Amino acid sequence: MRVMVVGASKGLGKAFVEGLSQEAALIVGVARRAPLDIATSPSCEICWIEADLSQPEAAVEQITAQAPDELDAILYNLGVWEEHAFSEGYDFLADSPKEIARMVDINVTATILLLQRLIPRVLGARKPQLILTGSTSGLARSGRPEVTFAASKFALRGIADALRESFRARCLAVTCLQLGYLNTDDGMDVPRDAASLRGEGNLIPVHDVVAMTRALLNLSDASFVREIVMPALMDERF
Repeated sequence: MRVMVVGASKGLGKAFVEGLSQEAALIVGVARRAPLDIATSPSCEICWIEADLSQPEAAVEQITAQAPDELDAILYNLGVWEEHAFSEGYDFLADSPKEIARMVDINVTATILLLQRLIPRVLGARKPQLILTGSTSGLARSGRPEVTFAASKFALRGIADALRESFRARCLAVTCLQLGYLNTDDGMDVPRDAASLRGEGNLIPVHDVVAMTRALLNLSDASFVREIVMPALMDERF
């Protein structure tokens, strides 16, 4: 399996690279800078493309010039949020127009431009797959006030729906992972059961998201999963 992970340098993206390397033949990681402390299976070839998607057009050209001509799956894990998001200090009225525009460029514009160029590279696969990392903030009545982040994750859901219809005849399986609060402090090197204790049930270990993604990538050709809503067990919003 040949997989590209966009947004792969740390947190969940890094966990995708490490966790999926056990069964992939090739993983192409896209990040502003390739991480130095990543542990992958020796049986998997790991390649890195360094690009800054806050400059969408330039980054898209860099990535498409270096990406393999053929891929089986794309994991799109890119997304940024407001400086004070998910804290009591968040105030939409204090967000600068420059920062709002930057977030839209990274979370929405770059996503559309890059997928436009990359999707043709998966369409020749036996089962082409696109997995988008969304957020429970992108769901109706999410209970979160972060305006620009929520808007961008609502947009991601729309992108997934439209791509699914655009390429249904080409059998492109598009899945949106609507994830709740993650424990990104404990990577794949920490045992899953230990990582699940952080946050006392309010944080999802990255191990669980990797396990779910592995299952998606191993479905038969006859099925796909449209959307997964995956909050933490003790998240009172769900």
